[in-house]
Amino acid sequence: MPNSNECPPAQIRLVAGLGNPGAEYAGTRHNVGFMVVDRIALQLGLAWEKSAKWEALTTKSGAVLLAKPMSFMNRSGHPLHAIAQFYKIEPEQMLVVVDDFALPVGRIRIRPDGGTGGHNGLESIIVQFGSDKIPRLRVGIGAAPEWGAVDHVLGRFFEEEEPLVKSAIDRAVEAVKCAIDKGLVSAMNSFNKIEEP
Repeated sequence: MPNSNECPPAQIRLVAGLGNPGAEYAGTRHNVGFMVVDRIALQLGLAWEKSAKWEALTTKSGAVLLAKPMSFMNRSGHPLHAIAQFYKIEPEQMLVVVDDFALPVGRIRIRPDGGTGGHNGLESIIVQFGSDKIPRLRVGIGAAPEWGAVDHVLGRFFEEEEPLVKSAIDRAVEAVKCAIDKGLVSAMNSFNKIEEP
């Protein structure tokens, strides 16, 4: 019998990829979260649906909901909070996929909680949920040049970065599946220690 002080690991019930809606943002560094959940949906043959209940595209695989907020990055928390309330999903049962300019292109990192790291989408989510105990999978987009962080995150990957981006998205998809099937700790152990070229 488990110790009463020990909580069972939270099951991931909602995977949210962050990005900005609209064709002009497709494929930009800031939309790598969208790219990861789009790849998962494609692999599983799932179709995105727009709900009248909230400003997001959603689809479902078994007990796991995938979501793409359509509220623009800095308001990502609003639709996700509405979805979580409707389905009674706790913050610890979410996995948020975001871009991270503190990581080199091609690297991914999973964390069970933490600050925003300067990410407006994560900040919106943490504010809306009133908790930083929100698991997140960060996908590296490379450091922003001093002359313009906004232009960097809203810009597209360079041609020479494309193979690294593809590899990172592939691994991020596998990391999400691992987190769902085996738990967050297992995914962290398997994917955080991989050092990419």
